[in-house]
Amino acid sequence: MKKAILLGTTGVAVALAMLGFGFVTGSPQPAKADAAQIAQAASADTKIDRVEVEGIIRDYLLKNPEVLLEAQQALEAKQKEAQQVASLSVIKNAKDQIFNSTFDGVVGNPNGKVTIVEFYDYNCGYCKRAIEDMQALTTADPDLRFVLKEFPILGPDSQKASVVSMAFHLMMPEKYGEFHNALLGGQGRATEAAAIKVALSLGANEAALREKMKDPSIAEALSKTYDLANKLAITGTPSYVVGNEVVFGALGQEVLAEKIEAAKAAL
Repeated sequence: MKKAILLGTTGVAVALAMLGFGFVTGSPQPAKADAAQIAQAASADTKIDRVEVEGIIRDYLLKNPEVLLEAQQALEAKQKEAQQVASLSVIKNAKDQIFNSTFDGVVGNPNGKVTIVEFYDYNCGYCKRAIEDMQALTTADPDLRFVLKEFPILGPDSQKASVVSMAFHLMMPEKYGEFHNALLGGQGRATEAAAIKVALSLGANEAALREKMKDPSIAEALSKTYDLANKLAITGTPSYVVGNEVVFGALGQEVLAEKIEAAKAAL
């Protein structure tokens, strides 16, 4: 990616340098050339000395290094805009999977008008800190529906803990919020054993829980979540979907609250 950006920004710098020095068809010209003229000059059979041109470009970039930064920022903005457009399409076509999967836990108001979806991993340190944001937001807004989507990406322990979590949710959805807070907010690494211990403390039958963990639909649901995250360009946790927007990272309660208000205004 860095190499691609460097090549792209260097191309911009080349064009600017040629404009700035009037370097068209091998002789000084007034700086009036447009993009078409630059392209024509670049493709023409000219006698421009390569070493001389490279020297001019190098000198221009050294004197105007901000050009590279500006070009890189413009490229990143363009890529971000393209990703937002792609995300809108994914959210539109996968609404039920994002907002209403039977495998996802729900806290806050299950019938709330506005829904925020969090992709999380039980062993994600940022997710552990972000749990306070979830609690504060659902307490402050009685009309908020907060969906918890299992996205175990931090190794086998996370995957096994999520299987227990999803099995527990299918068995005892009314206690899922307590389970989630206890496991994510607990000390130490989340493992299958740790998740089972929390489930049993909340009244789950161990034999029934272990049997439910074998349900093939759990693995299928996780596979669909990985595919969905890939389409939404989600590669880390926590990440959120609020309304028609994907929000990356633990940005804090205030930022999420702003996104939620924006989603409300769009209703």
